[in-house]
Amino acid sequence: MPAFSLEPEQTAWCAELRALAAARLRPLADQGQPGHVNRPLLTDLGRLGLLERLFTSGALDLCLMRESLAQACTEAETALALQGLGAHPVHAHGSPAQRKHWLPKVADGSAVAAFALSEPGAGSDAAALALAAEPDGTGGWRLTGEKCWISNAPEADFYTVFARTTPGAGARGVTAFLVPADRPGLTGTALEMLSPHPIGALAFDAVPVRADDVLGERDRGFAVAMGTLNLFRPSVGAFAVGMAQAALDATVDHTRRREAFRGTLKDLQAVAHQVAEMALRTEAARLMVYAAATAYDQGAPGVPGRAAMAKLLATETAQYVVDTAVQLHGARALRRGHLLEHLYREVRAPRVYEGASEVQRGIIAKELYATAHDQEAR
Repeated sequence: MPAFSLEPEQTAWCAELRALAAARLRPLADQGQPGHVNRPLLTDLGRLGLLERLFTSGALDLCLMRESLAQACTEAETALALQGLGAHPVHAHGSPAQRKHWLPKVADGSAVAAFALSEPGAGSDAAALALAAEPDGTGGWRLTGEKCWISNAPEADFYTVFARTTPGAGARGVTAFLVPADRPGLTGTALEMLSPHPIGALAFDAVPVRADDVLGERDRGFAVAMGTLNLFRPSVGAFAVGMAQAALDATVDHTRRREAFRGTLKDLQAVAHQVAEMALRTEAARLMVYAAATAYDQGAPGVPGRAAMAKLLATETAQYVVDTAVQLHGARALRRGHLLEHLYREVRAPRVYEGASEVQRGIIAKELYATAHDQEAR
């Protein structure tokens, strides 16, 4: 399939998702409490079969789901994405027993998943994490330390936790564990954030984990984390594109109706050119997201760099588009409950999570220099 076009069936599916999100998921989202897991919304995502598709679809389909949902209901998009982020390591690296126990519950929305990588002192520098996994003498470990900025915490039912099993080994000494939320010594607190989705901190006080809680191999957890992020980074870009498109659509509608200066706003060249710029950047970001996702699905080289480019361009673009939309709408867009007021709070976080924009630039540069070195070596 060409990287820069969608099949008619995909286009129709996206339209169906947007309609479902507006008519069925938006009312459930409105009934939820900001900053908390919306379990009825997750249940409905499960009934619609969208959560199960997290484990049966490729990267492009994941992007199409996230972009389509984001245009009509960012809460539904985020609920779906967080389930995927927390459970993908189980799907990709879990044992048959782990997969059998947890994945059906994630797919029907009855179990909430979370991806616990970041720490107070190890956000962008994921290899510097310090949560200690200390041997307990019986073949298991005790986890001691903290995690912070964890989406779905502290309300998740299980966490994919990354802990240091080999001190001083950097990225090579990290192991991924599946940790149920009811393990003794595991506690959490909610954090009040600008964006409305649930985020919290976790405290590990000698939390017991066993050999059969390991995801993948011991000391290979960093690869589990990066593999998950390589899949989800383009789809973070898709989330951003969906928000940008929603802001653009609202702006086109507003500027063609709003009367000002003996005409409508669209008749002012300064306004029309800003709207054109919004559309240009949104479409460019969309194409880069689709290209990165297609490269992932095809196993093409340079996926980390492509994924980083897609997330970087799309999230920075969405920030620009939403901000410009607010400016063109004026004070009405700042009123609590307005679509753009909601998007303005939502759009800021994606430039930080799953690797801040500066981290993405670092990944892109690293890939460029590595490619140049390889070519020179040949």
